[in-house]
Amino acid sequence: MFTGIIEQLAEVVKVEREGSNIHFTLKSTITSELKIDQSVAHNGVCLTVVAINGDEYRVTAIKETLEKSNIGLLAVGSKVNMERCLKVGDRIDGHMVQGHVDQTAKCVDIKEEKGSFVYTFKHKKTDGMTVEKGSVCVNGVSLTVINSKETFFSVAIIPFTYKHTNFYEFKEGTIVNIEYDILGKYISKMLLNNI
Repeated sequence: MFTGIIEQLAEVVKVEREGSNIHFTLKSTITSELKIDQSVAHNGVCLTVVAINGDEYRVTAIKETLEKSNIGLLAVGSKVNMERCLKVGDRIDGHMVQGHVDQTAKCVDIKEEKGSFVYTFKHKKTDGMTVEKGSVCVNGVSLTVINSKETFFSVAIIPFTYKHTNFYEFKEGTIVNIEYDILGKYISKMLLNNI
């Protein structure tokens, strides 16, 4: 379980394919605080730490993860939004995030608005998965939805988030991971099934 508050940007230093899996080695200034078998969110995808060597650590993405997220697009030099799992007793500054990506979306517009930024993302049709002022997780970042429509939504990014996440690298056409709010998903399912 995560909160969508990014701790830092990790850098991909090695990509190794093995069958249908991909092993990613990343460099981070908090690697010394990680443990083998620990869950860490990478662009919002929960991956398990499988090896640690100095300031580098390794995670493995399986076929299912690669098909449903943007993780397979990572290359050496890619900057990845990183968050360790929530500790019981910590404040939840974002919202409850599972690290289970629902789908990818494409950035279709970026507007600068007097120091902040508005990003618009286009996605496959969903049954009301975003709502105005509701929560959404984009590349692991907990954000508030604005301009919610059937196949797109926007989010506003403050300068701090812009500088401290990989949002500063986004351009039109960038593919991002989307995790919809867990409460919204359950409510939507109940309504669709008339529960």
